[in-house]
Amino acid sequence: METRLTKLLGITYPIIQGGMAWVSEANLATAVSNAGGAGIIASGGRATDWVRAEIRKAKTLTNKPFGVNVMLMAPNKDEIVDMICEEKVAFVTLGAGNPIPYFAKFHQAGIKVIPVVPNVKLAKRVEAAGADAIVIEGMEAGGHIGTLTTMALLTNVIPEISVPVIAAGGIVDGRGIAAALLMGASGVQMGSRFLLTEECMLHPKAKQRIIEAEDTDSVVTGYSRGHGVRGLKSKFTDKYLELERSGAPQDELDALATGTNRLAAVDGDVENGLVQVGQSLNRLKDIKPVKQVIEELMAETIRTLSNAGNLVK
Repeated sequence: METRLTKLLGITYPIIQGGMAWVSEANLATAVSNAGGAGIIASGGRATDWVRAEIRKAKTLTNKPFGVNVMLMAPNKDEIVDMICEEKVAFVTLGAGNPIPYFAKFHQAGIKVIPVVPNVKLAKRVEAAGADAIVIEGMEAGGHIGTLTTMALLTNVIPEISVPVIAAGGIVDGRGIAAALLMGASGVQMGSRFLLTEECMLHPKAKQRIIEAEDTDSVVTGYSRGHGVRGLKSKFTDKYLELERSGAPQDELDALATGTNRLAAVDGDVENGLVQVGQSLNRLKDIKPVKQVIEELMAETIRTLSNAGNLVK
């Protein structure tokens, strides 16, 4: 399948793997790239040397394009940016901060720049500054979320933007990919579906919790304070939301939430931690190799797109 995204990155399928903290490392990223998509190593919460080592490991596992996600709130972000430019990966995605000051440095290193944006205003701003493509991520996504849905972003952003647009948030199957493409997206970014793969290092207890979850198990903590985080209902989320609703000080909430992503993803404590995953839970029911997941995704995408013509007969 050829889209503006596949041509931009030199990949076979218009699928980018999300940069998920603690689980998006070299093994997962290269499995996605080797299967025809574009894998991503997540740098959030990681030391610069760790990210460099994962990039170098990935280069031994694939000759396909892969990228790095840069979390711009990280205290070592400038070190990580410099290191990525030295290592010369194919592309970066950037979020949780202002990406524009880094565009020139990445472009000078021959690295394509793909910011994650939550609205039309910022999409126009990064396009004008020279972004190669953008990711629009709806609040259906796992982890840190904005205020607009994926459908609203697709509706509002795509007619206003000329660079390739990548849709994200709640997309876990071929029907979602087809819908995004029909709306005018050049591809999709998927995180949650790749959590349930053999190559993903997410703790088995967290994987099982996702498999057992239903749509109503998805909750958002911190939304009333302007920085929502989506994951699965647990003892932690119950306590957090109770304190949030009661007007507890932000410092108390921050202390409660600190480390909960790692607690679930790495240690497997799915009650006191937060399993960060998107809303489309009822379609996440099995663990498969990345290659099989991508093949099934694209087969369903093509089947859905092929059948779409029947609606206008």
